[in-house]
Amino acid sequence: MKVVVSLGGIFFSDAESIKKIASVLEELAKSCNLYMVTGGGEIARERIKIARDLGANEAFCDYIGIAVARINARLLISALKDAYPEPFSDYKEVAVAKAAMKGESAKIAVMGGVSPGYTTDAVAAILAEYVNADLLIDVTSVDGVYDADPRMYSDARKYDKLTPKELVALTMKEELKAGSRIVIDPVAAKIIERSGIKTIVIDGSNPRNILDAVHGKHRGTEIA
Repeated sequence: MKVVVSLGGIFFSDAESIKKIASVLEELAKSCNLYMVTGGGEIARERIKIARDLGANEAFCDYIGIAVARINARLLISALKDAYPEPFSDYKEVAVAKAAMKGESAKIAVMGGVSPGYTTDAVAAILAEYVNADLLIDVTSVDGVYDADPRMYSDARKYDKLTPKELVALTMKEELKAGSRIVIDPVAAKIIERSGIKTIVIDGSNPRNILDAVHGKHRGTEIA
């Protein structure tokens, strides 16, 4: 089973958090062909804001976010016992490296940012499509997809299940752009729609939720 996991930058705040995530991933890798994509999190947002204040354009700011995401990828690799030693920056390179491991102990492949204009979720969705993954897991700081940011709006509605088409429509809603946030961005949603890859959005505060999602016991949002 091929599984791609998109791991938000919020989970790289300290060594203990990374160790807990790594332990779960190593357990999962015993039964799955595992691919990881790391985000930049709050540190990336802070640095991007500084760059904007200094007059940097959005493409330049994207590269700052990519750099931080790749640092987080290296942090994750440092906590894993059996991962490729360097984060990948190209989808094809990941696929070729994994294919060369047939018949051997499967290593965990880790990616950070790839190119401007693509969020962590978009990179993970494209990777999942490229390697023909069976499952894409989006590990976030909330417990699923809502119609607004549940941390800002107490009446935000959570979806237990969505079709890819419904997800695309939800991410494209005008009102979600101001004062609220959708967990999966529009580019990732379109990739999920065209590829048809089953996607589950979960809360990562307990890393073992990742294992539960693979085994169909999650409490997040399923997109299929």
